[in-house]
Amino acid sequence: MNATLERLTSQFVQLIGPAAVPANLPVRAAAGPHEPATAAAIPAPVPAAAPATVPTAAASAAVATGTPAAPKPAAPAVPPPPPPSPVQVVDHALKGYHFDATVSPDQVVSAASILDREGFALDAVTGVDWIAQSQMEVVYDYFHPVNGLRAVVRTRVNRAEPELATISNVFSGANWHEREAHDFFGLRFTGHPNLTPFLLPEDATFHPLRKDYQP
Repeated sequence: MNATLERLTSQFVQLIGPAAVPANLPVRAAAGPHEPATAAAIPAPVPAAAPATVPTAAASAAVATGTPAAPKPAAPAVPPPPPPSPVQVVDHALKGYHFDATVSPDQVVSAASILDREGFALDAVTGVDWIAQSQMEVVYDYFHPVNGLRAVVRTRVNRAEPELATISNVFSGANWHEREAHDFFGLRFTGHPNLTPFLLPEDATFHPLRKDYQP
């Protein structure tokens, strides 16, 4: 794995808390054409077919007499899959980025500081309206101008009170990104020096990218 991604993984695991992250991180991507195959890349053996079952005497008797056979016990319920890890190294060819982290709203400034120390720059701040869950997701996109790595940091806030700290003290360019996100999603970034309308009219009281917006 890339050394920068290894450091990011380690630092974000410490930030979020080891208890929230599966112990098998970092997840290694499938081997490339010039890499040796690993255990994760070797397909599992196909299990042998189960032998055909022979009807029992009781079942044969039930058929002969017309008596219905006893119902089979219900199969045990399959547990739901575990939630995705909050820290992931992913395939850029599939996702468009290399690193993905989900943090709590009170950790976004610390997350920005980690990426700043690793030489990343801020690309965008945007939102996603999860109206059915009464949540707003805030998505921070970062890029590394030297090695080309791209990282995404996500968090969610209450849709009724979509408030979290500004990261403009870490990345000054966040100033207008956060103003734009405030315009379109109603996100409030506490500590922002000038959270006034950026693209909307000065007297706008609406947020057009919210799913319940009615023009």
